[in-house]
Amino acid sequence: MAVSSAPILRVEQIYKRYDSSAGEISILKNINFTVSKGEFVSIVGPSGSGKSTLLNIIGTLDRPSEGDIFIDGVDAFSLDDHDLAYLRNSAIGFIFQSYNLINRASVLKNIEIPCIIAGVAKNERLERALKIMGLLGIEDKGSFKPFNLSGGQQQRVAIARALMNNPSIILADEPTGNLDTKTGNEVFNLLKMLSNKYDRTVVMVTHNPELAEKTDRIIHLIDGEIERDEYINTKDI
Repeated sequence: MAVSSAPILRVEQIYKRYDSSAGEISILKNINFTVSKGEFVSIVGPSGSGKSTLLNIIGTLDRPSEGDIFIDGVDAFSLDDHDLAYLRNSAIGFIFQSYNLINRASVLKNIEIPCIIAGVAKNERLERALKIMGLLGIEDKGSFKPFNLSGGQQQRVAIARALMNNPSIILADEPTGNLDTKTGNEVFNLLKMLSNKYDRTVVMVTHNPELAEKTDRIIHLIDGEIERDEYINTKDI
């Protein structure tokens, strides 16, 4: 599938620093890259290299010390808290290693949460949820509680939730980290399908080099800096 030349994500001169008793600690240093619509990008690097910090800043869950994030051309950190929360809920879908599901709520209710926050009418969000659940093979799990599902099924619920508001970008932080190899590959293949078949933009942090090699592009982080930006599977741009 062709990828649009207009970047859907621009990361410009991102720095992240923390003050500590030992002095200032630099976590990220001058991070710059763009991501086009439909790209599947993996971010890799050793523990402590800044991968999750970078993903949290891209997802506007954390603010940089310096720099800008543009999502669909919108300067995210120029927004006030209300508008930033709206952008986060409407433009970004999050998938976490630990699923972050609400165990007291049904699978269906978990999946509906982004639409509930956005004020989408009940009938419309139910229609969306059922369509996505069918796509991900969990259409018969709506009334279950998450703790009754396997890890792979729970991660499919998390992916479904991430898709509910038709986000511009899906951010996945170690989405296969809590899964066995077979189930992890199944979850990864779902993300790959979303990129290839449905033109979804995916940015994934992973420790798994074999999975990273199957994405379109690998951004290698070392000590908070981009060591290299490696294109693996270039699509038509």
